[in-house]
Amino acid sequence: MIKTIAIIPARGGSKRLPYKNMLPLAGLPLVVHSIKYALKQTEIDGVFVSTDDETIKQITLEFGAKVIDRPKALSGDLEPTISALQHVLSKLGDDTIHTVVLLQPTNPLRPKSLFKDMYSQFKAKNCSSIFSVSRNHDKLGRIVNNKFVPFNYVFGQRSQDLEPLYYENGLLYITDVEAIKAGHVMTPDALPFIVEHPLAHIDIDTQDDFDYAEFLFNKYRIE
Repeated sequence: MIKTIAIIPARGGSKRLPYKNMLPLAGLPLVVHSIKYALKQTEIDGVFVSTDDETIKQITLEFGAKVIDRPKALSGDLEPTISALQHVLSKLGDDTIHTVVLLQPTNPLRPKSLFKDMYSQFKAKNCSSIFSVSRNHDKLGRIVNNKFVPFNYVFGQRSQDLEPLYYENGLLYITDVEAIKAGHVMTPDALPFIVEHPLAHIDIDTQDDFDYAEFLFNKYRIE
């Protein structure tokens, strides 16, 4: 049986917001929101949390996911996410795993249908990876020699007339397992999936981010 698994990288360390993956968001540890989201998806055959922290490990087990103990060598601030994903796959050693779903705990709130919509596109388009993006509506520029130089507009241009630009919002990634093994979460043929929802703007790194996430959780009554 070909399997699709979800991997949630959740190390214990965090400099700007200490222990953020364990902090309570709407009454639940931050990492639990991604665990619960993954467990609801019938297409996902297993949910694994990669962590170096004993408390996160206990939380993971309590809420029904499995733990992959991450070595300290792969848990530093500068360690890329791909190394955690590759480590999980190497520990599982399961040749029937075909697809990896990456859920970042710092992007805890996702539209209910997001996974099913993205997974359907991933299968239909036969691409190696798909990731969520959102449109940026800002007037952006560079500062050169103490002068502001517009990047995506000209002075006086209306915001609604800007050329559409998009950013990687971090909500959800789906990737073929062979691409992960080769070192890629997003492949050259990666399909961008547009998400226009306030939840796409949440990426928790500070207390203000946490407070905003709690506000949106209550506003949209996320289960």
